[in-house]
Amino acid sequence: MRIQRWAWLLLLCASGSFAAQAPSKPGKAAIASAHHLATDAGFEVLAAGGNAFDAAIAVTAALAVVEPSSSGIGGGGFWLLHRASDGREVMIDGRETAPLAVDAKAYLDATGKLDRDKSVNGALAAGIPGEPAALVHLAEHYGRLPLKRSLAPAIRLAREGFPLQERLRGMLAMRREVMLRYPASRAVFFPDGELPALGTLVRQPDLANTLERIARKQFYRGRWARRLVDGVRAQGGNWTLDDLANYQVIEREPLRFDYRDWHIVTASPPSSGGVLLATILNILEGYELGPMPRADRIHLAVEAMRRAYRDRSFVLGDPDFVQMPIRLLTSKDYAAGLRGSIRMDRATPSASLPEGRVVDGGTDTTHFSIIDAEGNLAAVTASVNLPMGSGFVVPGTGVLLNNEMDDFALAANQANAYGLIGNDANAPAPGKRMLSTMSPTLAFGPQTTAVIGTPGGSRIATMVLIGLLEVFDGKSAAEVVATPRFHHQYLPDAISAEAGALDKEAAASLRARGHVLSEGERPWGNMHVVLWDRAANTLSGAADPRGGVGSADVH
Repeated sequence: MRIQRWAWLLLLCASGSFAAQAPSKPGKAAIASAHHLATDAGFEVLAAGGNAFDAAIAVTAALAVVEPSSSGIGGGGFWLLHRASDGREVMIDGRETAPLAVDAKAYLDATGKLDRDKSVNGALAAGIPGEPAALVHLAEHYGRLPLKRSLAPAIRLAREGFPLQERLRGMLAMRREVMLRYPASRAVFFPDGELPALGTLVRQPDLANTLERIARKQFYRGRWARRLVDGVRAQGGNWTLDDLANYQVIEREPLRFDYRDWHIVTASPPSSGGVLLATILNILEGYELGPMPRADRIHLAVEAMRRAYRDRSFVLGDPDFVQMPIRLLTSKDYAAGLRGSIRMDRATPSASLPEGRVVDGGTDTTHFSIIDAEGNLAAVTASVNLPMGSGFVVPGTGVLLNNEMDDFALAANQANAYGLIGNDANAPAPGKRMLSTMSPTLAFGPQTTAVIGTPGGSRIATMVLIGLLEVFDGKSAAEVVATPRFHHQYLPDAISAEAGALDKEAAASLRARGHVLSEGERPWGNMHVVLWDRAANTLSGAADPRGGVGSADVH
């Protein structure tokens, strides 16, 4: 384990620790996740005497079983924690890393163009997984229960099976052609070579065995590591035993900043999400948004998004490889300068701003939020990148691998799977973590504590932003997750908007200012929020209705 303590991040925490202001404990627990079976797993572990961090292990592992389209043992993520006993806050960085033998040229075709099949499908697309190491780290340093107990619900779900539901079936349909290339993927998810019917019991005995190996800390070394490496290399990948043996979880200081009377704790690099949130909210802090017409609020939010995403493109990457001006990007003075270029009557064309390049952080991701009875908090966002990751299950392990290598800038000025372009700060290197937009976030207000996050690729930060603004306005958890969403990321220079996000009057006003609108897009994201009303000492939670199978409960 390496511990990163950045003095420039600590300077952002001018308001001090929230722990001294908090009441003793909420007395109950709340969990919101993308699948009811994962939420149940978290409560099972809490009932066995675990805390929020044990429950985070249980929910993470259960989601790896029942929501493999979005996260899994073959992927990685960020576990943002707040410990009630001493106010300690930490981000567990379990992001995937590039193999030691990484070579960007291996992802190019004969003409030097990025070969999309190599970067998103199969073994070569996979970074070294971080999720197993993160689960072990959580149990050893923050949980109360043996890791085997916290993994028990997931092991049971993998061995006994769970009924296939529409969301996962749709993802399987999307990736069917690729997954049928690989015998182990076919055996688990397409046993007859066809898309299984709804309600079909999905059993994963090999994955159950792998989870048991993780409980015994045998994933990254020994016979299981050899099985993983041999399986990857047989399909054209470049993993080695050293890649697995050298993988380390990193404890990082979260990014902290204040917005009016709220204190925000969020993801630090190698996620760009926290920097984006800080820049955008610092810009918006200069306006009285409450009494404004909706079109004005959207216009200002979009202009702040545009500038934050422009800056993101130049310098952000893995902090162990890249020096970044985080203090500048997240300072109030810098935001004031950006704010000064915003006009209320006109959109700022992105082409008029200095050139930048935007990189993405995975779209098929998952997020869950936990508050336990003692006031411990966990905001967790995990991913395998595209739906079903690389589509490749390593034979004999049940491990569906990520395709996070596509999140690197594998070829200069060539777009990744989401049409986004990267730069040298996010170029691949041995052992380097690819840049992400995942934004698990904790927000501490005068009366309310919020745990919030969502999947959604490059749109994650703007979705969390919109959710936070709703929290700041006193909305309920259900209202926060259901709010229609809009997004701008500098390039392309257009406002994306879900159906219902822009009424006719707001849309007309935005067009009149020069904004280009892409309205009526399919819903995006799958937000999960839990709230603690400290004044009333009550808990609430909500699962995004867009997800279909998520659940939130208070026990």
